[in-house]
Amino acid sequence: MIGNIAEIAPSRIAAVVYRPSDDVDTLLANFAHDLARRGVRIGGIVQRNVRNANGTTTMLAVDVATGTKISISQTLGGGAMSCKLDTGGLAEAAAVVSRAIRGNVDLIVINKFSRQEASGQDLRAEFADAISCGLPLLTAVPERRFSDWRNFNGDFGTTLACEWSVIANWWQAIGGL
Repeated sequence: MIGNIAEIAPSRIAAVVYRPSDDVDTLLANFAHDLARRGVRIGGIVQRNVRNANGTTTMLAVDVATGTKISISQTLGGGAMSCKLDTGGLAEAAAVVSRAIRGNVDLIVINKFSRQEASGQDLRAEFADAISCGLPLLTAVPERRFSDWRNFNGDFGTTLACEWSVIANWWQAIGGL
């Protein structure tokens, strides 16, 4: 595991480290929704996976400010071996994050830093932009990608357990509303 999850002086960059059994997507979406209801200017995206009638799953990026849903997966045939991520949808999701960064929101949420970002693709540039602008950033990192996250951000940031109260305490500690 990661070691000491709670840090004494939390950074404005926070990563919720999660395991496959954790429902981090719902946790981040609900946390973002709660902050927005309380008047926090929040921007970015969260992920929702929707099971279709035919048994396939559609991955959606949801704009936390507007609720707009963007499909980020392509429908592939049963034996397809290629990546199911849709580059057009990912570009649209990246634009949502970029607009939020330029809008100087109170908190940027980017659904996750995973394999694609670790390899320099998908939303990696948006992560770098949010960090460079000094905006508070909340993301999720699969436990198996934690070392990639640390390599990317120079081991700067707060590591959070996948629990509502831990995220809320981080938000309050950095001066969140």
